[in-house]
Amino acid sequence: MAVTYSTSEYQTLNPVREQVVQIAKTHSEARDLFLCHAWDDRQGAALELNNLLVELDVTVWFSEMDVPLGTSLIRKIDKGLAGSRAGIVLVTPSLFKSLNSDGIASQELSALLATDRVIPIVHGTTFDELRRFSPLLAARSGLDTASYSSLSEVAAKLADTVLIDDLVSVSVDA
Repeated sequence: MAVTYSTSEYQTLNPVREQVVQIAKTHSEARDLFLCHAWDDRQGAALELNNLLVELDVTVWFSEMDVPLGTSLIRKIDKGLAGSRAGIVLVTPSLFKSLNSDGIASQELSALLATDRVIPIVHGTTFDELRRFSPLLAARSGLDTASYSSLSEVAAKLADTVLIDDLVSVSVDA
């Protein structure tokens, strides 16, 4: 599979890819991605993104699939964060509500911001709006789903960023 990047996309995603490669050398059992999302998005955009990534052979830590009934949600999230090579934050209007109420997504975001391996995915909102809620996350380069014809294009770029076993042909538009 060949994935084409704009110069900006390459500059956004390549540093994360470099970190993922380093982690993979020492933690081969780690998941490729941790998906941080708002509770209200779990059956919508977050599930769709998770499914698209899984179809591309990306191993995703996704609470809807990884937290069995009767277990400690916080402890499972903690293990998921520790056991993932990189994180994506699905930024939606619902996430803004969650961040305002200091929900679990806020704790996940705090942990991800402490790394150099987080990619914000803006969906149904803008980076300008994100700056109002999380200037630190907005300062990270990311992807805006409005720039693509489908969420599957975003998933393909994310897969290419984190799948180190199947290095694909990458081209950068000048």
